[in-house]
Amino acid sequence: MLFLSFWPLLVYWLTEALPLAATALFPALLFPFFGIMKSSQVAGVYFKDFHLLLIGVICLATSIEKWGLHRRIALSLVTLVGVNPGWLMLGFMNSCAFLSMWVQNTSAVAMVMPIVEAIIQQILNAEGEGEQRQAAMTDLEDSEHHIIPTETEGPCEKNEEPIRYLSSSVIGQKIEGRYRSKREHMMCKGLCLSITYSSSIGGIATLPGTSPNLIFSEYIHQFYPECTSVNFGNWIVLCLPISIIALLLSWIWLHWMFIGSDFRVLFRPSGERSERETATARVIEEDYNTLGPTSPQEVVTAFIFILMVVLWVFRDPGFMPGWASIFLPEYAGYISDATVALLLGLVFFIMPAHKPSADKQGIKYEAMISWKEFQACMPWEVALLVGGGFALAEGTQVSGLSSWVANLLSPLGSLPIIATVTIACVLVTSVTELASNAATITIFLPILAPLAEAIHVNPLYILIPTTLCTSFAFLLPSSNPSNAIVFAYGHLTTTDMVKAGIGVNVISVLAVLLAVTTWGIPLFDLDTYPDWAPTPSTSNVTGW
Repeated sequence: MLFLSFWPLLVYWLTEALPLAATALFPALLFPFFGIMKSSQVAGVYFKDFHLLLIGVICLATSIEKWGLHRRIALSLVTLVGVNPGWLMLGFMNSCAFLSMWVQNTSAVAMVMPIVEAIIQQILNAEGEGEQRQAAMTDLEDSEHHIIPTETEGPCEKNEEPIRYLSSSVIGQKIEGRYRSKREHMMCKGLCLSITYSSSIGGIATLPGTSPNLIFSEYIHQFYPECTSVNFGNWIVLCLPISIIALLLSWIWLHWMFIGSDFRVLFRPSGERSERETATARVIEEDYNTLGPTSPQEVVTAFIFILMVVLWVFRDPGFMPGWASIFLPEYAGYISDATVALLLGLVFFIMPAHKPSADKQGIKYEAMISWKEFQACMPWEVALLVGGGFALAEGTQVSGLSSWVANLLSPLGSLPIIATVTIACVLVTSVTELASNAATITIFLPILAPLAEAIHVNPLYILIPTTLCTSFAFLLPSSNPSNAIVFAYGHLTTTDMVKAGIGVNVISVLAVLLAVTTWGIPLFDLDTYPDWAPTPSTSNVTGW
């Protein structure tokens, strides 16, 4: 009976014929009708620890966006690397990747892309002015009749030379098209693509960074409750190096494709700036100056942000007793990352945004964030989609569908484990180009986990890399909202995205495979079948 419930979900999630959030409600409707689960049981699965973690993280993201901390972080990082196009691309990639570690990828792109577009327009204007000046000087040297001496008054009186006006024929010269050269257009393409790609690459580095990570974490805690190795600390140790490797190699790939293969220009003396770089530096400096001095609200937000990360990392770091087991030994197992996020998230609703002043009477109290502002940032569609995924996963377990599918796939146990993992990664990477990453991981988790059990492989060995690969949707504008936002600025074509995305896909998947076959093995004990996983009823040939 679950087939009749599962296939409508699969079709609607892949085609998005209905809104994803609406499709996620199908299990609550169909499971009771087909006798799979009671309505009260399905409803109880829709809200999990994940949702509390999401609420806390969005509270932080709301404050970051409201008080402009994201702009200060982005512009500061870009300032550090300089204005050479190659370094500028790397600076924006670092900024967007860092923001994506803590806020949703779409939010990070929406924060950074307006800054990038402003710089692009400044570059286009600067090069246009430079070309006009060069053409004017050439015209002045060749044709004396273009020069008309005039006398000036006011601010221009200090000029000893007469001002030279250009004839209307020179003023009217314009190069057709939006871009004045192919090099200029290619640089714009590279900058735009670097933003959306870096947001996806950076988002995998932390558990709350992107929806698939959170869905995976909740799935593990729900179906393998004795598994304690999936926590914020272990995840960032595994995935932050993946992000760094993929980010650097993707930068080299994009630089080679859109800026040029001559990397020596990156190490040119800083005093030798082109007009493009001068214009870029000017707009970055102007944007940064408009921010003014760091506000108390930004300081408070940054402090809570750092505190949240520290509490996440040291709640249960693995290599030492965590703060939860030291200060609350009897209730250490009751505390999760969601507890920390919710505690500090609620602080934003309580803490005043402005300190009281005796000079100002009758000022209305304002918290760091309001509920209305939180509502505007909260991705309720993601919350419902994830809830529907949990309900679907529970239904596959209760009905036995996941075990049946796993048995069909059990011949994969005769392959080397790295081959099985690679096949799974390539499969989900292909599907996530056509469906949302949250829908993709929701579909595959209930299938791949029983598969790992059937072939007697640590479930994390297959689930972690496939979870990461669901975020690698780089080929199409419709693959994820981040791609769509960047594509909407009009600098790219679908062909541009496909050509560049293939290389970034290969780089990212290889970085994931490198991680899970090297430092990931001792970190999660991937080479042993864990006690917390069910013992398979039959022995299968594995690839160890």
